[in-house]
Amino acid sequence: MFTEYYWRDRWYSVKEVRDATGTLKGWYCDIARPARLAGTELVVEDLDLDLWRSADGTDVRRLDEDEFEESGLARSDPRAASAAVAALDELESLAREGDFEALLA
Repeated sequence: MFTEYYWRDRWYSVKEVRDATGTLKGWYCDIARPARLAGTELVVEDLDLDLWRSADGTDVRRLDEDEFEESGLARSDPRAASAAVAALDELESLAREGDFEALLA
């Protein structure tokens, strides 16, 4: 079961992941351009970088950095690439320092 959080001013989205009994497994974070509305549709452009944080905080992983590199975003849109890497760094720092849940408050 997923509960998804999106922001219009942050370069990521967060998915809270629970098992079938409702037990929290962790959070999967997509690095993406800030969410926007196009009519009634929520539009989120995934930028290939991801972060996983387990519920107990013992497992924090940066994911898909190779896909991000291969995407060529650093060449085609350096400002967006820089914002994406900064967002991943911010999320990883929050995940490791234990302030991660405050993102969703």
